[in-house]
Amino acid sequence: MKNYWIAFVLLLSTGLMSCNREDVTTSTTDEAAEVLTLSAARVAVAADSVTKQKCKGKLTALEVSALPATVTAYVQQTYPTASIKLAATDEKGNLIVGITVDSQPKALLFTAAGAFVQELSHYHKKAKLTEVTLTDLPASITTYITTNYAGATLQKAGKNADGAYFVAIKSGDSMKVLRFDANGTFVEELVKEARPKKRH
Repeated sequence: MKNYWIAFVLLLSTGLMSCNREDVTTSTTDEAAEVLTLSAARVAVAADSVTKQKCKGKLTALEVSALPATVTAYVQQTYPTASIKLAATDEKGNLIVGITVDSQPKALLFTAAGAFVQELSHYHKKAKLTEVTLTDLPASITTYITTNYAGATLQKAGKNADGAYFVAIKSGDSMKVLRFDANGTFVEELVKEARPKKRH
């Protein structure tokens, strides 16, 4: 009887450890997916032709909670099912807001006063990522990561409509996103910003 209870306790402990491990993995994967999506969205905002024409200087991340009420009201009225994913300002104070509508990314440009200007025309193409299985990444990408980020583990990868790769890696407690061009050549390490406070 004693051996039965020992076996039961060991089995229960193993099961709990397994559950906890799965929870951690899921959480890490979710974080990697979110960081990957936000990184692609920030790159898409900066690269969009409307941003280049209408905005001035470097874009600075803005907490979604800091957006003017007129902006959030516009988003709620025009896109009732939208979620605001990111916000940024340029040096003139113009506001850029990235939203997701029925899983489709869009970005909107507003004046500093919160008046709607227009939708960013090419944002959707550059912000939307198609998942790439880690084993399907080009050898040049995995070699670059192994060489320059020793000990890092690949978490998630995606590719935009231009063929650019975004790869989330974890090194210790730090999550990073690396961008590569369609040929698998390293472009940049993207700065991970604080997660936005979600607002509908």
